[in-house]
Amino acid sequence: MADGRLADPPASGRGYLRDEDEFGDDEESAPRLRLSRRGIVVLSVLGAAVLGGLAWLVFFSSVLDVRSVAVQGPTDDKLTAAQVRDAIGGLGDGPLARVDLDDVRHRVEAIPRVSKAEVWRGWPHTLQVKVVQRRAVAAVKGEDGQFTQVDAGGVSFATEAAPPEGVPVVELRLSQQANDADGVISRPQLVQGAVAVAAGLPPEVAKRAGVVLVHSYDDIELQLSGGATVRWGSPEQIDRKARVLVALMNAKGTNFDVTAPEAPAVSG
Repeated sequence: MADGRLADPPASGRGYLRDEDEFGDDEESAPRLRLSRRGIVVLSVLGAAVLGGLAWLVFFSSVLDVRSVAVQGPTDDKLTAAQVRDAIGGLGDGPLARVDLDDVRHRVEAIPRVSKAEVWRGWPHTLQVKVVQRRAVAAVKGEDGQFTQVDAGGVSFATEAAPPEGVPVVELRLSQQANDADGVISRPQLVQGAVAVAAGLPPEVAKRAGVVLVHSYDDIELQLSGGATVRWGSPEQIDRKARVLVALMNAKGTNFDVTAPEAPAVSG
């Protein structure tokens, strides 16, 4: 230092390392924040109180009560939103979080005209319901002259004095042979087969099919608008017969025979 020059640092650099070591020791020796048992208990109680308050608010208070039931899907006066709400009844009351969605769905699907229902919560106050209405593919004429509507799944869901417009009417005009075989093939089975035929008709044929006559299991006949008739045969190979019939109807004729789809015929 006498000649004005700075002293060289120690060759080993231990002076600097010592300062860093001392700094590190200071950090390690800094006091840490630790909660006492009493503090932990207090925080736990406060957390439980908050969660309990939220649970009460959602599940038991009237703050999030159901205030409306929104219904989607009904398309005509045969199935209305009011009917759906009436079916739900008291299941749609109280806190929205406590509504049993499965119970509501079962109630709605118990309505004869409902094929399927979806139910979900529309926070904060709405119970949402979407319904799919059954669509008639046939109307079965009963002995009393009433018409029972049947969907593609074979479910009967409504009986009225007249068939729906554009829906084929299934009518039993059984032959003596079919009556004699009633113990083998019952009338409900014959109707079921005819409904399956009606459900399998292509749209361009279904809208022309006024009546589906059942003479026996192997003798089903379609009466089309304009006076044409179709000998259908049994309710077997429905898809194949339908394709063949569509092709046949491009030919001139009033009588179509698809009882044997591999050998169809047109006459008249």
